[in-house]
Parts: sequence; C-alpha cells; structure tokens
Amino acid sequence: MDFAGTAISWFNATARDLPWRRPGTSPWGVLVSEVMLQQTPVARVVPVWTAWLDRWPVPASLAGAPAGDAVRAWGRLGYPRRALRLHATASALVTRHGGEVPADLTALSALPGIGAYTARAVAAFAFGQRQPVVDTNVRRLVARAVRGQADGGPATTAADLVAVEALLPTDRDGAARASAAFMELGALVCTARAPACGLCPLRRRCRWHLAGRPAGPGPRRTQRYAGTDRQVRGLLLAVAREAPGPVSRRALDMVWPDAEQRQRALDGLLTDGLVVRVGRGRYALP
Repeated sequence: MDFAGTAISWFNATARDLPWRRPGTSPWGVLVSEVMLQQTPVARVVPVWTAWLDRWPVPASLAGAPAGDAVRAWGRLGYPRRALRLHATASALVTRHGGEVPADLTALSALPGIGAYTARAVAAFAFGQRQPVVDTNVRRLVARAVRGQADGGPATTAADLVAVEALLPTDRDGAARASAAFMELGALVCTARAPACGLCPLRRRCRWHLAGRPAGPGPRRTQRYAGTDRQVRGLLLAVAREAPGPVSRRALDMVWPDAEQRQRALDGLLTDGLVVRVGRGRYALP
C-alpha cells in the first residue's frame, strides 16, 4: 500500500469523532471549524463550535447579528480577532455569494481573514477537492517520513505544497481523505516532542525513523503569555464580554495594575475593533 493509502487505512480505523467531520456538516460548519482550530486545541473548540452552529447555522444568521455577539460567543478561545473576521466573512458571503460558501479556491481566498491554508482546507474538507492542506503537523510528518528530517520548518513553502500534493491520491475523495489522515497523524502520533513511532502506520517507510530519529535543530522557543500585553488584552476584553452593557473605565482599570500597559492593551483593542467607546469613559463590545 502506498503512503496515502496506508495513512487513510489508519485514519479509517482510528479517526476522532469530531462534529465537523460528520456527514451532513455544511461548508459553513467546516469553514467555522477551520478558523476556530487555528492555534487552538480541538478539545476547546468542540463546545464553542457546537454552540456557534446552533446559534448561527448559516452565514446570514451571523451576518445579521452585531459583531459584538460574535466576540462574546467566542469566549476564551483566544485570538478573538478571529471572531470579527468570521463575522466579516459571513457578511461577505451574504453580499458576494448569496449566503453560500463558494467552492472556488480563489473566491475562498478572497474572503476576509481566510488565508491560503484555510481556503485549501475548506476546498478539501467541505467540497472534496484535491488540494494540498499543509499545516505544522503535516509539514512535520512529511519532513520526517519522506525527507528524513526531524522538523518541517517554521512556515509552509511552495515546496511543501508540491511535496504534499505529490502524495495525494489522484481521485478527489481519496485526496481529501488523505489530507485529513495526514493532519491526524501529525497531531496525534508524529508529534513534535514525543512522537509515538511504535503506533505509526508509516514507521516501516519513514526515513527519519529508519535513520534512528536524528535530532533536529531543537524545539523553537514558545512565546510566554503571563504578563504580556496579550494577557492584559484578554483580561480587559473579558470584562466587556461578561458585562450586560457598557463598562466603565474604572471597571477596566481594576483588572491590571500597570496603567501604561493597561492603556496600551486597551488602545490595541480599540484599534482592532474588539472594543468601542460608547461615551466618555465607557466601553463596550462592537
């Protein structure tokens, strides 16, 4: 069995039962899942995705709601600008595409906040297209199994897309299934720090494993969170998100002691449109 076939067989037997993978999930549901999954663990996404689709099952329902409702429903998933982008995407789908998610890759890429990766993922998983869907996990899997390297590098390159596309089956359904299998293997088995090579269906053909798993350049330093402007932004946004109406500057000032950093974080929220002024010294979600 070839590389993709082996991965697909493993995936068919072991794939996680994730709600956006179930039959009948709309392209809108797939698009929402891909945006939510960016830099966010699956376990945190599942309940928010489910509640989001229950509330806004089609793009028009979200487009018709205030943007602040999207920010509030986003909760603590992190990187809340994604909520605003999804709201903008829903509005664009209504105005440009009759409220439907387009299957065309160029049209998908032109939507607000939908980058090249997300566009390819939606094209593959919502419409069964033969697209190379390459995230960090897939890059690492292919680097190890095909090139014998410990790491796939910090960012997706054109060469990565070519390499992954070459591994996909020629038929559309098989290609989409293979893309999902590659992502699952990279996320659950061929992990960065503790790969479970004994459980990997590709271990007998993996060049990195057969070479004795040579070390790479070492793990990249992770960005600290505690004490950063990002943490302060999150604290300020939580006050606005959890309040039934506008909040006072005094309420915001209570969440962080450093006035300069607090102001910088608030200015950032205002610039990004996550918070708006609604009067002197009062703030609210958009």
